[in-house]
Amino acid sequence: MDINLEYYKIFYYVGTKQSITLAAEELSISQPAVSQAIKNIEQAYGCKLFARVPKGVRFTAEGEVLFSYVKKGYETILAGDKRLNEMLNLESGEIRIGASDMTLKYYILSYLEKFHELHPEIKVTVTNAPTPETISCLSDGEIDFGVVSTPFNDASNIKKIPVKEIRDIFVAGNRFSDLKGKKISYKDLEKMSTMCLEGHTSTRQYVTSYLKKFGAKLKPEFELATSDMLVQFAKRNLGIASVVEDFAKEELENGELFELKFEEEIPKRKFCIVLNEKLPMSTAAKELISAMLDNNYLK
Repeated sequence: MDINLEYYKIFYYVGTKQSITLAAEELSISQPAVSQAIKNIEQAYGCKLFARVPKGVRFTAEGEVLFSYVKKGYETILAGDKRLNEMLNLESGEIRIGASDMTLKYYILSYLEKFHELHPEIKVTVTNAPTPETISCLSDGEIDFGVVSTPFNDASNIKKIPVKEIRDIFVAGNRFSDLKGKKISYKDLEKMSTMCLEGHTSTRQYVTSYLKKFGAKLKPEFELATSDMLVQFAKRNLGIASVVEDFAKEELENGELFELKFEEEIPKRKFCIVLNEKLPMSTAAKELISAMLDNNYLK
């Protein structure tokens, strides 16, 4: 049956208020307009839905049956409308982020702390994985966006936004103090005890690729899952560690570790926010990305 959905809305309010007058006030329309809508829906069904009483209207048997269904439907719509507006106003919602240990610790975490303070009802899920896995999750629509370190294989639908420079270095503890202040070649590292991240990480691949230009190929004694562990192993003199400078900053400052010097520094690379341009993004995710690109957000 082809009935204007607006009539059902008016029918709902008349039934809820049990009054043409109060329904008109609630809907901010005239009483004749409400009466006409009820008349139209009654004509469409061929039966009376309301009976007039001294203080307003009451349901007929047919009206009561129809109202029981209209009430469920319309109140579900109202609940959906409320929920959607909460999401649009950042009063609820969810953000799914992909990040490595490095990007999480040295870039995202401070933004998440501030964002959660401002929008505590937003649920944030972080998928912790190396860059290649984060890119894969983004392509498959499993996350809203990722923060990764270059280099990585570009995909046609992936947009990258550089946000921070990072620097790869080699660090060592006092067992290797004879190397302090000396400039050595990357080829020299082949003869030394070295430690690196596992081979599937973008950091390991970047450093390996750069050293290859100098004919150097490391055969690390330890391959570890996290840079934090590399720093801990280096402090215990288990080898020379390839790390991003930020991870060893405190140990370099207090003298527990020192940075090895080479004739050429490894070129800096970047943290990037990555987006899947083929997929829509939630309002909350857009707001967080906007905050991450705002230089004044953390001030």
